[in-house]
Amino acid sequence: MSDDAGKAFAPAPIKPPISFDDLSKIDVRVGTILAVGDVEGSTKLVRLRVSFGDHVRTILAGMKRERENPREIEGRQALFVVNLEPRLMAGEVSEGVLFDVGYADGLTPALAVTEREVPDGARVG
Repeated sequence: MSDDAGKAFAPAPIKPPISFDDLSKIDVRVGTILAVGDVEGSTKLVRLRVSFGDHVRTILAGMKRERENPREIEGRQALFVVNLEPRLMAGEVSEGVLFDVGYADGLTPALAVTEREVPDGARVG
């Protein structure tokens, strides 16, 4: 059971509408987290090595304080945005964003995952 169970929760207001064309620009894919490593000098970032089937990327995620052992997600599949411009963070380049649930609402984040295992690189939508 999560630390958030039993806390009162009020959903945030829904954001303004976007078009289907805007939504289709976001490339969300399933990836398997191969390794989780420390980002030296950062108090919150970890380095994820993620397989997307035909290639592996480095994606930095701010989960160092969110999990007692960030390596517990190694081997797990999760959802990632893969078509963002690479971003320099703490001296390293991140090539995407991990989707998680709850962070924006102040909850302990949970990975956004598929119902069952699917091939790495499978698209959402």
